[in-house]
Amino acid sequence: MPWHFCHMDAPHKKLRLPEWYVSSLMMDRALDAVVRRVKNLDRKHDIPYLAGYSRDGKTIYIDRHMPPSFRYRGRDIDTDRFLLLHEEVEKTLIDQLDLHYLHAHQIATRAEQAAVRAAGIEWRDYDRFMQKYVKEIGDERLTQVPADLDEKPYRDEHDTDLLARMNAAIDKNQVPKAIGKARLRQAADRLRDHIGQRRTTKGGRRRAEKK
Repeated sequence: MPWHFCHMDAPHKKLRLPEWYVSSLMMDRALDAVVRRVKNLDRKHDIPYLAGYSRDGKTIYIDRHMPPSFRYRGRDIDTDRFLLLHEEVEKTLIDQLDLHYLHAHQIATRAEQAAVRAAGIEWRDYDRFMQKYVKEIGDERLTQVPADLDEKPYRDEHDTDLLARMNAAIDKNQVPKAIGKARLRQAADRLRDHIGQRRTTKGGRRRAEKK
């Protein structure tokens, strides 16, 4: 809507609330709207870097060891809402706008930060709490990884070690019959080979440029 059709001052005068409060209120409502659109939340698996999503985007995964809330200045803060916002924004930007994962991740992180701060929480306190539960590369706790977890974030970061660990975790657990272990492993192996070839190509290109 063009600016000259907007009555930007009227709502603020009627509410008689400071602008920062109105902005925080609207962010909270926007966050609720995103959360309501999540089709399925799964908290039964081990998820690298706390949260992720299925390849079809219908399921958001939050690590099974991640508490759904934390105590902050006398309040119980629901942290799932912020993680859901991040994953939904990130997945949408990748699928709908074909953004590279790292770019989508940056935008999603900024949205998450805005929502956290709008809730009256210091980002450093929120992030410090989250980091306690992050499962990184080589973490032995990655034993129950969902078979349909979207690997694009790890693929884009060339995290072959993590992909191999995910393969091992899936191999030890049940894989949906519609997919099958052999098919899943074959796809993951092709992905690993592709990443290896991409690294080799980039390395050769760099050497050629130096000459």
